[in-house]
Amino acid sequence: MTKSVKSLVLITISSLLFNLAEAQLKLPLMNAIGGDIKKVLEDYPNRFINLMGEVVAENTQSTDYQCNFNIHGAEEAIITRYSARKEVCSWQALMLTTENFDKAKQKFKALYNQLNNLSVDIDKKNFRMNGKYEVPAAEKKFTSIIFSIEPENESVKKLRVEISMQYFAPMEWKVKLLVYDKDREDDERGAIRE
Repeated sequence: MTKSVKSLVLITISSLLFNLAEAQLKLPLMNAIGGDIKKVLEDYPNRFINLMGEVVAENTQSTDYQCNFNIHGAEEAIITRYSARKEVCSWQALMLTTENFDKAKQKFKALYNQLNNLSVDIDKKNFRMNGKYEVPAAEKKFTSIIFSIEPENESVKKLRVEISMQYFAPMEWKVKLLVYDKDREDDERGAIRE
């Protein structure tokens, strides 16, 4: 074979391999949910006021608002403001509804991987989210990971970021991402009124 034919064959084979490899080398989206949760947490000190859209539901003790920006991969995102003396609110995104436990478990793990050790800025200070992974089990019907915000600081003392996976009858798994205030510890008593 002449040198030019060898070169042509080599180039053809290389381009075929490159085209086949390109289909397999698709990189996942850069932590899209990480960017979205950063935006939510940046507005946490404002009680999510900049993220509130239209009123979705009004209840006696709370009002639900549509989140005014699209969370990557979410079916819906809601901000809830509670009518209390202290201004209490929460944000939640329904990330997946499925009958398939393995799909829900996979989404739960993917969210954990994207959020664990995520660096976020809140009130012009930098924090890192850390959580311990818990493997969901179908027989438990509920699994939750609550991320700690480090380093500890008064401005984020009550802040909680949580991923939950829960079973709802008759055959539905829901994976949610939540941001909320934890008002007090589970063993702490509330104010006593006389």
